[in-house]
Amino acid sequence: MPHFTVVPVKDQAQSNYDSLEGINWVDYRDTGQDCPDHQDTVSSDGHGNHKEDSPFLNSADAGKKNDFYDRNLALFEEELDIRPKVSSLLSRLVNYTNITQGAKEHEEEESAEASRRKTPKSPNMGTLMGVYLPCLQNIFGVILFLRLTWIVGMAGIFQSLLIVLMCCSCTMLTAISMSAIATNGVVPAGGAYFMISRSLGPEFGGAVGLCFYLGTTFASAMYILGAIEIFLKYLLPQAAIFHATDHLGSDSAMLNNMRVYGSLCLSLMAVVVFVGVKYVNKLASLFLACVIISIVSIYAGALKSLTHPPEFPICMLGNRTLVRDRFDVCAKTVINGNLTVPSQLWDRFCMPGNLSSAQCDDYFIQNNVTEIQGIPGLGSGIIRDNMWSDYLQKGEILEKAGLQSVEAHSTMENFGMYVSADIATSFTLLVGIFFPSATGIMAGSNRSGDLRDAQKSIPVGTILAITTTSLVYLSSVVLFGSCIEGVVLRDKFGDAVRKNLVVGTLAWPSPWVIVIGSFFSTVGAGLQSLTGAPRLLQAIAKDNIIPFLRVFGHGKTNGEPTWALLLTGLIAELGILIASLDMVAPILSMFFLMCYLFVNLACAVQTLLRTPNWRPRFKYYHWALSFLGMSMCLALMFISSWYYAIVAMGIAGMIYKYIEYQGAEKEWGDGIRGLSLSAARYALLRLEVGPPHTKNWRPQLLVLLKLDEDLHVKYPRLLTFASQLKAGKGLTIVGSVIHGNFLDSYGEMQAAEQAIKNMMEIERVKGFCQVVVASKVREGVVHLIQSCGLGGMKHNTVVMGWPYGWRQSEDPRAWKTFINTVRCTTAAHLALMVPKNVSFYPSNHERFTDGNIDVWWIVHDGGMLMLLPFLLKQHKVWRKCKMRIFTVAQMDDNSIQMKKDLATFLYQLRIEAEVEVVEMHDSDISAYTYERTLMMEQRSQMLRQMRLSSAERQREAQLVKDRHSLVRMGSLYSDEEEEVVEAPPEKVQMTWTREKCEAERRNRNNAPENFRELMSLKPDQSNVRRMHTAVKLNEVIVNRSHDARLVLLNMPGPPRNTDGDENYMEFLEVLTEGLERVLLVRGGGREVITIYS
Repeated sequence: MPHFTVVPVKDQAQSNYDSLEGINWVDYRDTGQDCPDHQDTVSSDGHGNHKEDSPFLNSADAGKKNDFYDRNLALFEEELDIRPKVSSLLSRLVNYTNITQGAKEHEEEESAEASRRKTPKSPNMGTLMGVYLPCLQNIFGVILFLRLTWIVGMAGIFQSLLIVLMCCSCTMLTAISMSAIATNGVVPAGGAYFMISRSLGPEFGGAVGLCFYLGTTFASAMYILGAIEIFLKYLLPQAAIFHATDHLGSDSAMLNNMRVYGSLCLSLMAVVVFVGVKYVNKLASLFLACVIISIVSIYAGALKSLTHPPEFPICMLGNRTLVRDRFDVCAKTVINGNLTVPSQLWDRFCMPGNLSSAQCDDYFIQNNVTEIQGIPGLGSGIIRDNMWSDYLQKGEILEKAGLQSVEAHSTMENFGMYVSADIATSFTLLVGIFFPSATGIMAGSNRSGDLRDAQKSIPVGTILAITTTSLVYLSSVVLFGSCIEGVVLRDKFGDAVRKNLVVGTLAWPSPWVIVIGSFFSTVGAGLQSLTGAPRLLQAIAKDNIIPFLRVFGHGKTNGEPTWALLLTGLIAELGILIASLDMVAPILSMFFLMCYLFVNLACAVQTLLRTPNWRPRFKYYHWALSFLGMSMCLALMFISSWYYAIVAMGIAGMIYKYIEYQGAEKEWGDGIRGLSLSAARYALLRLEVGPPHTKNWRPQLLVLLKLDEDLHVKYPRLLTFASQLKAGKGLTIVGSVIHGNFLDSYGEMQAAEQAIKNMMEIERVKGFCQVVVASKVREGVVHLIQSCGLGGMKHNTVVMGWPYGWRQSEDPRAWKTFINTVRCTTAAHLALMVPKNVSFYPSNHERFTDGNIDVWWIVHDGGMLMLLPFLLKQHKVWRKCKMRIFTVAQMDDNSIQMKKDLATFLYQLRIEAEVEVVEMHDSDISAYTYERTLMMEQRSQMLRQMRLSSAERQREAQLVKDRHSLVRMGSLYSDEEEEVVEAPPEKVQMTWTREKCEAERRNRNNAPENFRELMSLKPDQSNVRRMHTAVKLNEVIVNRSHDARLVLLNMPGPPRNTDGDENYMEFLEVLTEGLERVLLVRGGGREVITIYS
């Protein structure tokens, strides 16, 4: 234990601050007790999503209390509200109390104010009372008393030991994994559900949590059915409402009795749980005492049987076992005085009459009646007969091997006299029936809030409890096989021993010890399950990951989960209506096995990922053990019942997909997120090896969005178009640029990101969002193009909108940014898509039932034009459209051969499309083209003059303002205005002089001459040629594709000389005039489609 020295420091105002270098004092006086309103470290956001609002204490008022910190922590004084003092943090953590899972908080009937005033009691339960005994009580249950003898009889000692060993090994491995998870930090309310959900995420957590809930609910049904079976079979058989008219109807009558009494018992238990859980908790120790006394009486009886075995004779007819309560004497005749008269047994098998003339059953006549000992005792050597299995089919009579028997015909009327199997048995069935007796290992972790040292008690208590119960089960199997006759073991309901509970026949001092003890323990276990299941459902509902369960998060004012209890009762009633313990047990086995499987998976994932937060105090775990436990759970599921296993996994899978579909955005630091991170890292490193092969190429989009003043997406149809292209399953990054300074605009950037994410969700675009703040929009776009993506997952295609209204605007920034982006994508070897008239593009809800997607393939730049329509046609909007490919032939081209070659090429590409070759004859440049070019150049020159005039006016105003000062010319322009001027002016210093004033006046007088020159301009010949191409191509395209749903067109590159940028925009406008929807496509300089497989 380290020692700390606390040294007080006096307040010396005049002391030199250099002496504070060696501060070695600690002040614990600020414990936060003057703050009336303490908040818990762990809080909720209102949706059940536990989060840390701040792991520290808000120490805004620290300065009022302690002047030392203001002086000694002056370096940190501005950050003390978010980075508090260590003393505040420690006092906060010490005062933190964990939420208890037990029903204690529900027992408090005081008002909310009184509860807040009440100081929380420190947890004081140790390993024995807090974990070991509750686990024992939950693990020992109805199967031990009602079915273990029958399992030993059917499976034999050897296979029974195997069944017990498999089930107990599975729970032991699960307990090791659970101990690792439970000791990796504090486990609040929710127990197993909390551990799985916080380790594997909301999807797995919700799915497995509901499975665990259903398992606990069906467990309550199983315990109730067990209690009713004990009540009707062994305690009070006269209470049966339905009675069998013949031996064939006995099973259905029993089932109906179970349903009626089971429903009544369930209703009564639900009322007890509703009225007060405290009664259930107070009776828990009584129920546990019943279990322990019952088990001790079994061991005592087994030891006593060594010298004095109990008297339970069995009557055998040949080698067949007879139902003992149907007759009085185990003999065919009895001596009444001096007369030999037929016994009751004779009367059962024979028609009325004297001994000689009576018509009797053939088997009865030819076989002798013998009586054997039902409990031969520990030293009898019966263990040799019970070593191996003896599985029976339904209705098969219990026979003892080794007894002499003559095969003869037996009538069906006498079938009810024999003890027979009520169900067909097999090894797999017995595994499913036995497994519930190994469950209940979560009882300790569920009470973590009540434990003095949970991280020590949970592993020790749980593992000790499993070891104890496993030893009891294994020794019980051997004892039952060593003491009890095989036909009695196979007799499920004790018909051969006068309707006694088979395990009770071995007990000492009386069978009633076991009957009464097992009844009360079974009722107690049912109450515990009926208490725990609603709270588990309430914990899931409060997490708000499954919307339709939200109503079950509410309850009474004291927190009692009323609605959850109601649903639990209804589901348990379904189990009661099944009415057979042997059919209900495999159902809850599935749900518990599913839960245990995911506990093991959670531990294995966390161990293999080696996340920094994975630091369990329990050290005796290993990922291999967790995987072995997981494999055993899966194997046991399919061994016990493969169809139930598939149904349980189907239910869990549907819940998982439902939570995933609903988008449970919970960040619990779970292992699946960590696994995703590791997988993503591995995949990214693999992708770094080189560029993808042409066959793997798919459009990885960077969609550049423009936002309006309110930070809303200006053209949401760009996102719609991106989502329709996602048949390629590539990456989508949606980017935008905010003009400003990052320090000032950070909040605005976050708001913009959220607006884009909302729009992406509406348009169902799966991808990422990135918003950058830049002093110039143009630079921000370049940053996005350069830096978006990570490793091999970078964009290869840029999608951006057309700068609408560029002709009408005097501000050239929009189209200059557009052209700059085109140049940047070309330089970065990225493909480019520009949807023009994007507002007319279809939404995701529209459907084109006919029409064409026309591709105008003028130059080849990688095959993008072929691939894009194919991807679009995978979407439901464009699926019914046909694809047409047009290519342009010059005078010296063989258009017929071109068409054949193009058809062959498309066939090899496996693309279905109609092929057309359009011939463009050489023609003279028309007057319209010449006129159009002239207008373009005049307009361009005019705008340039207007911008220059505007700049001159601003310069003059600035110069007049600063007449007597030195100014830097560079400061006359803002960052945005620098983009207007073609070349940024040199930064020079200037003084206002008379000569300069005259020069400025002359410049203004020359303006009319500039406009006269404008009117006498002659168009540039290269511009005329380009305009001619644009006009001719536009005529051909409009002629052929005016009614097409979409036209894809090669986008010409911008001119190398930046002086012609404005003309380039005009060429693109002319090229696409008269077309409703146009997609301008520019390849990235590499092949994106191939004919090879």
